[in-house]
Amino acid sequence: MTDLDDARLARAFQCAEQSIGLSDPNPRVGCVIGTEDGTILAEGWTQAAGQAHAEVAALADAQRRGVDVRGATAWVTLEPCSHHGRTPPCCDALIEAGIARVVVAALDPNPEVHGRGMARLRRAGLQVDLAGDAQAERCRELNIGFFSRMTRGRPWVRMKLAISLDGRTALPDGRSQWITSEQARSDGHSWRARSGAILTGIGTVLADDPTLNVRGRSVQGQPLCAVVDTHARLPLHAKLFGPARPVIVYTQAQADASRLEACGASIRRCPTAPAGLALDAVIADLSAREINEIHVEAGPTLCGSLVAQGLVDELLVYLAPTLLGPGREALSLPVRAQLPEAPDFAFSSVSPFGPDLRLILRKKPG
Repeated sequence: MTDLDDARLARAFQCAEQSIGLSDPNPRVGCVIGTEDGTILAEGWTQAAGQAHAEVAALADAQRRGVDVRGATAWVTLEPCSHHGRTPPCCDALIEAGIARVVVAALDPNPEVHGRGMARLRRAGLQVDLAGDAQAERCRELNIGFFSRMTRGRPWVRMKLAISLDGRTALPDGRSQWITSEQARSDGHSWRARSGAILTGIGTVLADDPTLNVRGRSVQGQPLCAVVDTHARLPLHAKLFGPARPVIVYTQAQADASRLEACGASIRRCPTAPAGLALDAVIADLSAREINEIHVEAGPTLCGSLVAQGLVDELLVYLAPTLLGPGREALSLPVRAQLPEAPDFAFSSVSPFGPDLRLILRKKPG
């Protein structure tokens, strides 16, 4: 690895970020093609599912520019695919184009690809170099849901909370607009844009009637909206039916669900648990739909149940410098008999957003 390799991979990651809100369920991948003297010939990133992957998009860019890529280097943020999925193998496209060297930031966690893309390129005579741990970690963070689904068989579940200093999400009468600042709310839409599904509960819909869509960000399509609604009480006039996107209602009700189907909702009947629906079944169903990242925006009951059942991987907390006093709590959790020996979550980052703080916490293993 050279300084040029680091610089070109950095640019390739910038390209990969253009795939946010576009490439799901495929990973966000960027590709830069250039020469060893520092000339960039072409760039590309993964398009919508069934369309060009990053490498093919970069080769198409080279063709549009009328440049010859034979003997060039391709810097790619994720190992080129070697199997025929929705599209032909990217390895074949690089080989046929005459690329001489490929620099890869991270191996693909997909068992159908992992290491096989590198081997296929080497068998064809290309020089293939794998970057270090820092580049691999950057790729994993950008594609944390895809890595989770490929290695754990389940999406990455991120829960967003906007709270006051004393841990309240609203006044006793439910008023919550606005606890956090415009800067924090804008950042929240960036995380919605990353998700394949926004998960909420019927309590939130009945109390707030939210739209739960991405605003202020350019996305190919709105994330799916999933509602945990045990008794199928979702109103037909709910604002979440407004955006053009799939709506799935998870319920155990039988008779009342047909009216929701008439509004275009898909009904998924789930098994029950002592506290309501079996939430692990909800997560499993979304995984089967190839959802990589689930973004939870819900009330204290659903949020508390997801945390208590160990289904939340990450907390996205916006902390406002405000004291509300009596009000609605963020999480309804069961009573603990004693203090835990170790924390449940670990701080990953703390960042200011306007007058607020954004805290990102990751679930501790075990």
